[in-house]
Amino acid sequence: MSPEQEGKYIYCIIETKTERNFGPIGIGGRGDEVTTLSHRDLSMVISNSPMTKYVVSQEHLLAHERVVEEVMREFTALPVRFCTIASSVDEVRNLLDRRYREFKNLLKDMDHKVELGVKAFWKNMVPIYNEIVKENQTIERLREKAGPRSGKKRVLLLETRVEMGKLVEEALQRKKDEEGEMICEALRRTGVDQRRNRTVGDTMFLNAAFLVDKGREKEFDNIMEDLNEGYQERIRFMYAGPLPPYNFVNVTIYSEEWER
Repeated sequence: MSPEQEGKYIYCIIETKTERNFGPIGIGGRGDEVTTLSHRDLSMVISNSPMTKYVVSQEHLLAHERVVEEVMREFTALPVRFCTIASSVDEVRNLLDRRYREFKNLLKDMDHKVELGVKAFWKNMVPIYNEIVKENQTIERLREKAGPRSGKKRVLLLETRVEMGKLVEEALQRKKDEEGEMICEALRRTGVDQRRNRTVGDTMFLNAAFLVDKGREKEFDNIMEDLNEGYQERIRFMYAGPLPPYNFVNVTIYSEEWER
């Protein structure tokens, strides 16, 4: 498609037939108005946009997310995959017609629910590694097989170092899984659903999203406060929300016409 051609950037789907204008907050920094385009009692939240592929950057992702979060202040929203651009108004309405029942069912599933994100990090890795060695006799034996010291530095044979490193890595992942599950067990009592996402680095052992009924947000908050207090010497938590249900619904629209 020609980069000069104008299309309709799609942010999310909501249940309303009333025309709405959410302001000049469209992606791309042009000040495009974000409005609704309806079919029956469903609407897509859209803005004008060039038919071009947006680079996956923090600026563009935040612009997309800000629109969805603004809409979510009033409506249950089904987020649509980043950089979905329809060629015309008719294309949007045809999509709503073809997938009407699917979108209605998803909106029903997500009604009165929000996503809450929890990340957990160990504050100090020294006691974590000490626990791993203490809990694993094989690692402890390899440690004892260390070669002669050079000053305070222990000189390890290459084979021993490689073997011990592999075992420590495996044991660290098990500990991440176990402690992550312990936190999730406390939180999932208030949740409808849960997603575990990839962790990054040694210190992060949990990256999870919880789908929670709006009426139970305070209960979830209270559990987070208890966890913060109970593990304040060991764990640092990052808690975000309420968010659109990105981890539970992210509508993908397949159409050869929209391939860029």
